[in-house]
Amino acid sequence: MTAPVARMRDDTYLNWPFFEPRHRDLAAAVDAWAAQHVPGLVDHDDVDASCRALVAAMGQSGWLAQAVPRPGESFDLRALCLIRECLAYHGALADFAFAMQGLGTCSVSLFGTPQQRRDWLEGPRAGTHLAGFMLSEPEAGSDVGAMTTTAVETGAGFLLNGTKTWISNGGIADQYVVFARDGARHTAFAIRAETPGLRVVERLHIVAPHPMATLAFEDCLVPADAVIGARGGGMRVALGTLDVFRPSVGAAALGLARRAFEAARTRALDRPMFGGRLGDLQLTQAKLADMATNIDAAALLVYRAAWTKDVAGQARITREAAMAKLFATEAAQTIIDDAVQIWGAAGVQAGAAVETLYREIRAMRIYEGASEVQKVVIARAVLATEQERALNSNKGEMTCPGKV
Repeated sequence: MTAPVARMRDDTYLNWPFFEPRHRDLAAAVDAWAAQHVPGLVDHDDVDASCRALVAAMGQSGWLAQAVPRPGESFDLRALCLIRECLAYHGALADFAFAMQGLGTCSVSLFGTPQQRRDWLEGPRAGTHLAGFMLSEPEAGSDVGAMTTTAVETGAGFLLNGTKTWISNGGIADQYVVFARDGARHTAFAIRAETPGLRVVERLHIVAPHPMATLAFEDCLVPADAVIGARGGGMRVALGTLDVFRPSVGAAALGLARRAFEAARTRALDRPMFGGRLGDLQLTQAKLADMATNIDAAALLVYRAAWTKDVAGQARITREAAMAKLFATEAAQTIIDDAVQIWGAAGVQAGAAVETLYREIRAMRIYEGASEVQKVVIARAVLATEQERALNSNKGEMTCPGKV
């Protein structure tokens, strides 16, 4: 048997014209940091503690400033995507912990008042407060119009009643953004986890463990200044948030796909087979060729979306974001499945690298808008007239995302 071949992850895509030198420097720095720190911070037997430790470490290292921009700064979507890709490559839980700090605060970053930004962003940016995002309900995931959680105005603020489920960081977050039906429309609110009337109903367990729960509001009183953006403008807030974070889901899937590809390539080079190597077989070569092509295609869509937001200055990237998330997550699922196949029986052993990736990728095709929802969003954008596009952009009434 020949000695294993030394290999390095392909980073030539960083030379694409989407990026500036600072992005290449950032990717190298995050990659080095993650390689050194992530393995020691993750304990899959205690994901709550792992997420707290990861968030604290990323806050201290300054990475969370890319997910929770500092005062006067805006999102650098290319940087956000690069960080998620790098973190996911080294550990999906690290990516999750980073992403939730951004998703759980993005609504305030984009639509909050100066005072709300001071009150709600400093802790998550520093890594001292965990954030969550409450949109999905037992009967309202992708169909946000079916939302039943209500916000009723009182003299003291708003009373919230209802149930939210599939809430990432549910049960351990210090603060949440929550969406509720406010009369005929929807309104977004910022709320502290210790607010009376908000309780954890159940902690939920999924195939790739991370903190998740069902929470209930029972006459939960929030002050009037908890409203994010305009009252009744909740869908605009939600869709604006997801324009930022949907491409980054594609970036995280890309990180998992790159890790799977490297594992498959290693196996093909090292595994003896029929007097040669597994990689000598044309069927193995065909899988690797498809993997490499789909990785580049996914990267092009992800960073096209990010570039369109950052550089082209397009106000809404709903179509580009949906394409990036759809293609990258679906491609990553196929790439990881093929990596398991190349590893054979060793690939389905519990705890094997590709087995872990197989579990970690699955939820990405569902949360922040299932693949089927992304197709609806893309199709509506393709079919819409210019007038309809403007109307949808102003009203925020396009099909909204699924479970987060």
